[in-house]
Amino acid sequence: AAIGSAITGLRPVVEIMFAVFAAVAYDQIINQAAKMRYMSGGQISVPITIRMANGAGMSFGAQHSQSCEGWFMSVPGLKVAAPGTPADALGLLKTAVRDPNPVIFLEHKALYSDRAEIPDGEYLVPFGKAAICREGRHVTLVAIQRMVQMALKAADLLAQEGIECEVIDLRTLAPLDVAAVQQSVCKTTRLITVEEAPAAGGWGGVVISQIMDEAIWCLDAPVLRVTMGEGIVPFSPPLERALIPDEQQIMAAVRQLGIKR
Repeated sequence: AAIGSAITGLRPVVEIMFAVFAAVAYDQIINQAAKMRYMSGGQISVPITIRMANGAGMSFGAQHSQSCEGWFMSVPGLKVAAPGTPADALGLLKTAVRDPNPVIFLEHKALYSDRAEIPDGEYLVPFGKAAICREGRHVTLVAIQRMVQMALKAADLLAQEGIECEVIDLRTLAPLDVAAVQQSVCKTTRLITVEEAPAAGGWGGVVISQIMDEAIWCLDAPVLRVTMGEGIVPFSPPLERALIPDEQQIMAAVRQLGIKR
């Protein structure tokens, strides 16, 4: 219904309660919405925004807690937004609704209760523009959504040890602002990606592969990924907390790099 209304001139906003439930509509998303503009030679646009609750941390169990960004960022024709702050949720959503292409808009369910000041007026956040949340000179930490908060916590604690972390929030995964990561890595010479998702098929691998292609000579240490490994998110709150990457895991990864202060 949303795809049909989009190609006839409307700009529908669809809400799928949990991102994993998009599997039921996956064929329509990747074979219809994502491909119609290309297959029609630009005659048909599909300006549809699909909002989904993504991620873990709320003890909703395995079928409601997966981080699904990797499903969508690999599909040409889709844009993928992943806001991590109230202001970015506002600015990216408004940009998504105005975009002529289908946009997957991932909202982390553990961030729904966050409160913060947002800009007045017509506030838009451009796609493909990462945000530097904290500047540093020893290591670059790249994350999205809730993991940005974990990276910032780790950076605060590591600062007490004299280690300065630069924290980057990608904000969108398609398009992906690899240029911002490359610029940071050429300053810090070290890179760690932090993902609340299994390692296989994660966006961190995409970022790292491009950095290895474009900026390998800037690196002074191996690139590391902090992920869930191969874990399925459990219902038990203690087990879920043990699975989700936190500031202690990020700090441990940073210490592996042998930074000389």
